[in-house]
Amino acid sequence: MTSNLTAPNVVIDGYHVPSSYGSNTYPLVPGQHQVHVYAQWMRQYGQADIAVNIMEGQQAPVFYRAPLHQFTTGSIGFEKQKAKGKGCMVTFAVVMVLIILVPIILGVLASS
Repeated sequence: MTSNLTAPNVVIDGYHVPSSYGSNTYPLVPGQHQVHVYAQWMRQYGQADIAVNIMEGQQAPVFYRAPLHQFTTGSIGFEKQKAKGKGCMVTFAVVMVLIILVPIILGVLASS
């Protein structure tokens, strides 16, 4: 739910770089670079880090996926990533439905 509110923040070798949803391209000199990505909504969450080794003339696609809630880390890697936190979100949704439905069902049973 929170992963769609703001674009992720990208830090390469300690420097914040502009980022947006979708594909972002950052020209880098050959060598090893440290990439840190996080999401921000009321607080930082979804932190993820990866070391990227760039060779001359090479491109290194890196994929980041923010979690579905603010209480876990993000996913980062060289292939498309899945969002973390699905179990927590499903559990939360079930609990909310039960909180709403149980009093209604009990009220209907009590009035019968």
